[in-house]
Amino acid sequence: MSAPIPLRQDFGASQLRGLAKKTKDGPQARRLLALAAIYDGGTRTEAAKIGGVGLQIIRDWVLHFNAWGPDGLLNGKSPGQPSKLNDSQRQSIARMIESGPIPAVHGVVRWRLIDLAQWIFEEFRITIAKQTLSRELRAMGYRKLSARPRHYAQAAGAIEDFKKRMARPVASDFIEYTLTGLLQRIRPAVYATAKMEIRASRSP
Repeated sequence: MSAPIPLRQDFGASQLRGLAKKTKDGPQARRLLALAAIYDGGTRTEAAKIGGVGLQIIRDWVLHFNAWGPDGLLNGKSPGQPSKLNDSQRQSIARMIESGPIPAVHGVVRWRLIDLAQWIFEEFRITIAKQTLSRELRAMGYRKLSARPRHYAQAAGAIEDFKKRMARPVASDFIEYTLTGLLQRIRPAVYATAKMEIRASRSP
């Protein structure tokens, strides 16, 4: 049976316990306490019980701690799936977007995501989804443009004619008409027409 890998000598049990109290990362604190038990002379089995893991995991923690110190006990972020496009392919896509499609060649008059995805497959033999291509284009500084919705029965020039009519100076006429109407409806009491009430005289 091979000897266990020793811990680095520039740390001690008290230091690791102090770091475990200060850290806000729960998994890192648990790993620090497990390695602190080894510094105190405990076995790797006891350290595994403290950490709630197996001996192989304790060995990995020791290797990470020896290489990077306490930061080696933090959970690393996954790098994610690598991009399907490289820099030269992105430059080719940018040139194609700037120049625009050739209707006789590409069969479209403007680029859509699905059209660009088809061109990328024909050019580089790379299958790429529209959502992935949209993220790539946004990272390159491009934004998707959508046409303003228009009613199917809207007459040509109707919007321009409406804007011209609304631009005419009709505000003063409107105010004058409104004031005249108000004066006709609201009259002072002194000018109100007196009403005559005729009652039949009662016989004695």
